[in-house]
Amino acid sequence: MIKLFDAHCHLQDPRIFKRAPKLIKTALDNGIVHFAVNGVSEKDWHLVKEMSNDHPSIIPSFGLHPWFIMDRTPNWLSSLREFLDATPSAAVGEIGLDKGSHGKTISFADQVETFRLQLELAKELRRPASVHCVRAFGDLLDIMKSIGPFPEGVILHSYLGSAEMVPEFAKLGAYFSFSGFLMAMKESKAKRMLNTVPSDRILLETDAPDAVPKLNNSDSLFLVDEQDPVANDGHPKEMLNHPANIQFVLSYVASLLDMSKEEVADLSYRNAVSLFSYEGSKLLG
Repeated sequence: MIKLFDAHCHLQDPRIFKRAPKLIKTALDNGIVHFAVNGVSEKDWHLVKEMSNDHPSIIPSFGLHPWFIMDRTPNWLSSLREFLDATPSAAVGEIGLDKGSHGKTISFADQVETFRLQLELAKELRRPASVHCVRAFGDLLDIMKSIGPFPEGVILHSYLGSAEMVPEFAKLGAYFSFSGFLMAMKESKAKRMLNTVPSDRILLETDAPDAVPKLNNSDSLFLVDEQDPVANDGHPKEMLNHPANIQFVLSYVASLLDMSKEEVADLSYRNAVSLFSYEGSKLLG
């Protein structure tokens, strides 16, 4: 069976948290052997830590997502450091910058400040960092240049940036992680961008419960168990992504790279294991 590593997801998300054990089992049965689960605010870091304690397949990450910086407490940074110090296997994430429709409602100066502090902490503690970036790749590159390079790695999760920026990010230690969102990019643009990414920097992810892959036949998707497709008010519920759907991301990336699924699965798995095998990681050795 093909082995896969989900390099970025949110199994602690309240929309799927209660069903996470079932989702993990189904994913494990389908060859997904590790999950990098990213916290997004102080309110869910303890859930990520508990999940990683209960499930050896989970690599925890703790971070303050730009959408939630307005909810941070005065002691957020010291609390983040405490979680990371107490969890040697943890990475830093999800952190980042957002100038999209939602990000525009949040002070970009505040986003930059919280992002820089977390990226500096990741570098200090020699941990990888998982980065969210929407319409702010120029700003991201400038900040990474001012703090980097990053020998422990920076994951550009659900990367949808340009092909032209790939070499500069890669030079700083970036990895490029691809999710179902890639299917929303124009195929010719996605193909050109993917072919600029060094093979030792390619990762696959689901971003579950978001980034549902866009398929011609959605019936073949893995569905979140017990999900009622119709809400009580008669409106359709949001479709939630399942970590086992990484297989569709694999197929799409392999097709754009003109490679076999086995080849892409192998290189992306080895890249993820290498990235997350830092001192203290449960993958080390």
